[in-house]
Amino acid sequence: MGTDSLKNKTINGVGWSALDNVVSYIVSFVVGIVLARLLSPDDYGLLGIIAIFTTVCNALINGGFVTALIRKNNASDEDYNTAFLVNLLMSLCLYIVIFISSPFIALFFERKELVLLTRVSSVTMIIGAVSLVQQARLTKRIDFKTQTKITFIASISSGIVGITMAFMNLGVWALVTQSLVSQSLKSILLFFYNKWLPSFSFSKNSFKNLFGFGWKMMVSSILDSVWNELYQVIIGKFYKPATLGQYTRAKGFSQLFSSNLTSVIQRVTYPVISSIQDNNERMISAYRKIIKITMFITFICMFGLGAISEPLIYCLIGEKWHEAATYLPFICFIGAFYPLHAINLNMLKVQGRSDLFLILEIIKKIIALGPLFIGAFVGIFPMLYASILTNFIAYFLNSYYTGKKLHYSSFMQLKDVYSSFLIAIVTAGCVYCLKYICLSYWLILPIQIVFGIALVITICHVTKNNEYFEIKEIASGKYLYIRKRVGSRLTST
Repeated sequence: MGTDSLKNKTINGVGWSALDNVVSYIVSFVVGIVLARLLSPDDYGLLGIIAIFTTVCNALINGGFVTALIRKNNASDEDYNTAFLVNLLMSLCLYIVIFISSPFIALFFERKELVLLTRVSSVTMIIGAVSLVQQARLTKRIDFKTQTKITFIASISSGIVGITMAFMNLGVWALVTQSLVSQSLKSILLFFYNKWLPSFSFSKNSFKNLFGFGWKMMVSSILDSVWNELYQVIIGKFYKPATLGQYTRAKGFSQLFSSNLTSVIQRVTYPVISSIQDNNERMISAYRKIIKITMFITFICMFGLGAISEPLIYCLIGEKWHEAATYLPFICFIGAFYPLHAINLNMLKVQGRSDLFLILEIIKKIIALGPLFIGAFVGIFPMLYASILTNFIAYFLNSYYTGKKLHYSSFMQLKDVYSSFLIAIVTAGCVYCLKYICLSYWLILPIQIVFGIALVITICHVTKNNEYFEIKEIASGKYLYIRKRVGSRLTST
């Protein structure tokens, strides 16, 4: 694959993957706003508790075999069938465990309604497992356009169902049903568009090959999910469910950029860089460019979101979520560095170092025990402060071995992104100060957004920021390409 071809494929992949995430998130965001106005923080706390268990189980199902399939350049039909069976059997076993454990979960959190809620919500694990291999096949081909179509159809349809149920006063069950409908439609459409059917054949050799790389990734994924959800466990157990609901909503808002951007970068860069893993020079060049452009976008979006957190939350979901607005800036600061973590970890996976990936995850989770204890015995804000510190330690761990292997050290990476960091910090600080204007938040919010965008553009032009102009060039090229295609279609008709 030529350099220009790879670049175009990467740009298209990022564009469609971003659109895929945006469509999915916008629908769930709109449904979330409707539900946040109809439900109480306590109801959201219940949903947060359920997510603790389903997220960890999904990490166990998704973690290893799909990653191994995407990395393997010559994956055979035997490999796909073996991965399909393993994922399906794993999901069935985990669902049985959750079904049996649901009364104990309800007892631990002292909420009896969790029994039925947990059992019904967990069905999404089985439905999702059926379509994992289908999604892996599309990802290997860097075909995010098809995935975007699927997400659009599933998100819109399930969103309509969720909102309708919310207006029928069905409360928490509106979001549960919306999730079930969304996952079911995605699975059906993946089979329809992908034109691949499993033969339910199992190969011992394929299992050994995929498991040899995949089991370490699976354990790493489980560790990461467990530690992320432990924050929810600590807040749900040691504080009121309403406090967990506030924290969950703040985390949900931060995912507008952090999780979506990280997901886009991981989904696209992993198969792209895997395809050039034998060309070290090209791989390093692509790796460096990805870091610089990604972190420019991430810093500006995440710090900007933190700066407008209070007016945004007040306008969208109401004053009763004030506590969530106070958590959001801290969560945004932590989340701003997630894509940088993800890119470095992707490079370890590309190099086949799943063993080192696992070791790093174990070390980081031991360090992460500190904020958890602080959250349990001191308070949520001290926990967030400690999480910022451990986040920086985790970055240096993630980037050390990758930098050593590719001669692109942690400090070289930071040097590449520091100008983007400064632009984002200065802009966010100015935008944040605007909230003290004696106006309604409904007026302050658009003022902050417009002023922030104008300030970023001005600073980038004055400082001649390379990343800004490269993003602008890519966007202009895609615009002209789309305009040309539309014009040619209109001419032909």
